[in-house]
Amino acid sequence: MSALSDLKRHLRPGQVYRRKDLARWSNAVDRHVRQLVEEGRLEKVSTGVYMAPRQTRFGAAPAKPEKLVETFLGDDRFLMVSPNAFNGLGVGTTQLYNEPVVYNRKRHGRFTLDGRVYDFRMRPSVPKRLSKEVLLVDLLHNLDRLPEDKSAVLPRALERAKEMDRSRLAKAVQDFGSARAERLLAPVLERA
Repeated sequence: MSALSDLKRHLRPGQVYRRKDLARWSNAVDRHVRQLVEEGRLEKVSTGVYMAPRQTRFGAAPAKPEKLVETFLGDDRFLMVSPNAFNGLGVGTTQLYNEPVVYNRKRHGRFTLDGRVYDFRMRPSVPKRLSKEVLLVDLLHNLDRLPEDKSAVLPRALERAKEMDRSRLAKAVQDFGSARAERLLAPVLERA
């Protein structure tokens, strides 16, 4: 069996691979990757990141965003947030966004993965999951980036904070919040 055939045997449709992952199964990884891209067995989604396309009856399916981001970062400690989620807080935000924000501990900047732009932002700590308290803290942190009227959204957000579980909100501020979010939520948290 040739080394290229051995590499093909390890590829799984829909999976995302880093170049160094593919090097485990190949003695000439760059040449083999180039051949597999030409054959259509791999697609380049970013520098050093490749996807084995998964065929559906509608054509090639894109990789799951979480898989792309995890492989790109080489780390599973990240939180992907769509600013569209702010609309669910009921504080007056109504905009729709097409660029997810990825909070992580390794990369910062805008990167295109599989044709979609992701906004990577480094944070010293990243929550494991998105809760409404974390989302509110994130909203307050990004208030200046939102196209809505800040003077209308801020009072509603602070009123919404009063309705939330204060201990979980305090933990979200401590673990994920910026100095700005901490300052804005201080009066709400002191009332506890």
